[in-house]
Amino acid sequence: MPALLAGLVLAGLAGLMAGSVAIAPGEIVKRLWAALLGQNPHDPTDQVLLAARLPRLVLAASVGSALALAGLAAQTLFRNPLATPSIIGVSSGSALGAVLGMLLAGRAGYSSPALVPGFSLASGLAVTALVFALGRRGSFFGHALLLAGIAIGSLCSALTTAVLYLAGERLQGIVFWLMGGLWQANWGDAWLMLPLAAGSSAGLYLLAPAMNVALMGERSAHDLGLNLPRLQRQLLVIIAVTTAVAVSLTGVIGFIGLVVPHLLRLVIGADHRRLVPATALGGAVLLLLADTLARTLASPAEIPVGILTAVVGAPVFLWLLSQRPGRPAA
Repeated sequence: MPALLAGLVLAGLAGLMAGSVAIAPGEIVKRLWAALLGQNPHDPTDQVLLAARLPRLVLAASVGSALALAGLAAQTLFRNPLATPSIIGVSSGSALGAVLGMLLAGRAGYSSPALVPGFSLASGLAVTALVFALGRRGSFFGHALLLAGIAIGSLCSALTTAVLYLAGERLQGIVFWLMGGLWQANWGDAWLMLPLAAGSSAGLYLLAPAMNVALMGERSAHDLGLNLPRLQRQLLVIIAVTTAVAVSLTGVIGFIGLVVPHLLRLVIGADHRRLVPATALGGAVLLLLADTLARTLASPAEIPVGILTAVVGAPVFLWLLSQRPGRPAA
């Protein structure tokens, strides 16, 4: 935890320093302190720091934390360290809702900060409810949920492609958004995502003892008095809400929810009382670093951070798998 906290501070400082306008660490501290006291000078450097980089930093940390926690919840739900929210169709469903919201806003000329997140959340929750209902019909909840999620996720991806076909002149912007990125970050998005990430972390920490018991299997959990269906519903709600809102604000950013919980589980073990806060910090650190690289590697152009996390995350995850030959997935 001290290492993760230090990494969060250093990653945040690097994100505030790097960019087309370099700002020294001392200058950052001085301007942030002046802003807290209401004495900031409102010069161009101040605008870059407080109006552009700082809200982007808060949003990146919040989204990274939320995606990593959603991945941890999915891995506990399936009792499989390879599970992610995309497996049960939440990511695809949320992306479909967000794209529909964008298209509707463009066609009707109506713009509201809550429109795209609202459509994304409604679509993500609807997909989650449908997958859960179908999953409960199977003899084995995890397997039935997995199959239902794959099928519905594929359907949502196909519908998203159909919506893109109708996007017209908005096609390029929507496709670029689907790649994942934080270039449109503002304080409104940051204040929406920050309490949600904090609430998800607190909720999962309260559920940590039950999540530990759930890893023992359905029969053992039932014998120990755990209400497993209720825990499954709670985890599904957390996965759906955090993923849907994150997708609506930043597009589809992969591998955060897969790599972070898996890597930390190898380091600190499977006790969720330690794993939940570590995952929240680890996800924030990883997305902060990825976003800083996305802004600076091809400057003045910007690489979609979803591409960067996939390019870096896939080899890292394959390396992690190669280090544990013969170990079971659950």
